[in-house]
Amino acid sequence: MGIFRKVFFLVSVMLVSACTGVPEGVSPVTGFDLKRYLGTWYEIARLDHSFERGLQQVTADYSMREDGGVRVINRGYDTEKQAWQQAEGKAYFIGDSDVGRLKVSFFGPFYGAYNIMELDSKNYQYAMISGPDRSYLWILARTPDPGQATVDRLVEQAAALGFDSEQLIFVDHGVPE
Repeated sequence: MGIFRKVFFLVSVMLVSACTGVPEGVSPVTGFDLKRYLGTWYEIARLDHSFERGLQQVTADYSMREDGGVRVINRGYDTEKQAWQQAEGKAYFIGDSDVGRLKVSFFGPFYGAYNIMELDSKNYQYAMISGPDRSYLWILARTPDPGQATVDRLVEQAAALGFDSEQLIFVDHGVPE
């Protein structure tokens, strides 16, 4: 392999690794059970990103793919366009399948980190997810209203981990007009 190809390969691996990394000081959960995690989750809160801007009633549905990966269907109501938006992606474990660390793609060969950093390990009723850095954060629950005490505790935990919890967008799960 020529020097140019070696450098290109090395840079590509570094870029992909950066997109699927874990923020410093954040640890993905262990003892993770994918079968229990599958199904529908409601987005309770998130940090703002263009791909979800203006969306309310956001859900994520996880199911198995034939290739052993996870099918991801994200759906939300665009309040400006007054229409439902949906995106389908795929996710695969990074490392051991009992660690809540996956890579997810909605755009071909490009993957981003999906780090489950908090999970109701007893009942799988709430989860907190980070991306590769502290600009990505989601709080998910099995119901649109997991209870204020749970939400407050997760927001406090996110702030303690260095996430800008003051910038969280709390998702409205009411019926669209």
